[in-house]
Amino acid sequence: MGACMALCSLASCASCLCGSAPCLLCGCCPSTNNSTITRLIFSFFLLLGTLVSVIMILPGMETQLRKIPGFCQGGTTIPGIENHVNCDVIVGYKSVYRMCFAMACFFFLFFAIMIRVKSSKDPRAAVQNGFWFFKFLILVGITVGAFFIPDGTFHDVWFYFGIVGSFAFILIQLILLIDFAHSWNEVWVRNAEEGNSKCWFSGLLFFTILYYALAFAAIVLFYLYYTKPDNCTEHKFFISFNLILCVIVSVVSILPKVQDASPQSGLLQSSIITLYTMYVTWSAMTNNPNRECNPSLLGLVSNISTTEAVPTSSPGTVQWWDAQGIVGLVIFLFCTFYASIRSSSNAQVNRLMQTEEGKGGVGGEEVGEDGLRRVVDNEEDGVTYNYSFFHFHLLLASLYIMMTLTNWYKPDTTTQAMQSTMPAVWVKICSSWLGLGLYLWTLVAPVIFSNRDFS
Repeated sequence: MGACMALCSLASCASCLCGSAPCLLCGCCPSTNNSTITRLIFSFFLLLGTLVSVIMILPGMETQLRKIPGFCQGGTTIPGIENHVNCDVIVGYKSVYRMCFAMACFFFLFFAIMIRVKSSKDPRAAVQNGFWFFKFLILVGITVGAFFIPDGTFHDVWFYFGIVGSFAFILIQLILLIDFAHSWNEVWVRNAEEGNSKCWFSGLLFFTILYYALAFAAIVLFYLYYTKPDNCTEHKFFISFNLILCVIVSVVSILPKVQDASPQSGLLQSSIITLYTMYVTWSAMTNNPNRECNPSLLGLVSNISTTEAVPTSSPGTVQWWDAQGIVGLVIFLFCTFYASIRSSSNAQVNRLMQTEEGKGGVGGEEVGEDGLRRVVDNEEDGVTYNYSFFHFHLLLASLYIMMTLTNWYKPDTTTQAMQSTMPAVWVKICSSWLGLGLYLWTLVAPVIFSNRDFS
């Protein structure tokens, strides 16, 4: 009897793995819409790949990775191209690139398949919302194949793919943070109007002041440690220019005309965007190959003078983990989770993120024959988010993780080292400028086009 019950349970699990998203998560998320669960599971695939990538760059893993046949033997299988890369130095780097390449290919596959899916009645929607076991097998298969890609010019080419993809993903992160700040401000203001207004408004004021204080402290530290009186001109320009831009958007957000057109705008959103801009500025400066303008965090904490002669690179020392990389991972995890569960009322952000929350059928609860509540299909009348854009967003996230875990290093096969490069610096800085421009547009667009509905 016990064996029969076990077989029935196994069969039930197997049907769930090959079935729809609600079957997998109905027990832990009984009142969640089908569209939300699907996004959470795909995000879990991304996070699983990120975890594997992190494990691959842990100290001591290079010994195990070198056991992969043909993966790192100091040579290449492409005729006429010699590989001078030192495997002891960049084996972890190569592993992260291949893992993230596999994830990018996986999400690109679904990006192409899901183009122009309009509702759950489309046969392709069943592929989007189910067959999770087979999707996992596809991801594993692509990953295994990626580790047999010849070295050649793969890393150089994929580095530039990572640069472009990370640039786009930084903008998406900023859009998600804008949306989060709008939603946060809207909920707390509504609570203040309905209940204890002094408590809620005090909370808004506290976090606004806190974020501005952290941003101001960051600016002071940047001038102290990332600039020199007779050097680091680029850093002085980055810090000063971004400070001016942040002041501009903060002032614009509280202008009377902007407040009349967009009552939900305010200093809370501007403070979050200001703090994020300072993070991106710091992240850019830490990629400067000039070590005099880019002191290590360990050196700052230990009060080590940066005027000592420090080599720009060392073949045997590659810093996989640094403070800005860890902060970047935390922001990435937050934005990935938020993108999976967001249900925004901000029309401008919805258009930018290709989502139309509320367009689909109203999600309710269904009670099955076993008495358990089931999530329902809330996309029969229309999808609540663009399937293709969601996978494109995860594709860009894969590239961003690849660059973050490798500290935006570029391999130098001549010196057998991995070096920071100025293109990575300019990509991050330009993304901060464009992001601030997008935020400014969300503020002034309702004023300029007053005859259009931006609610």
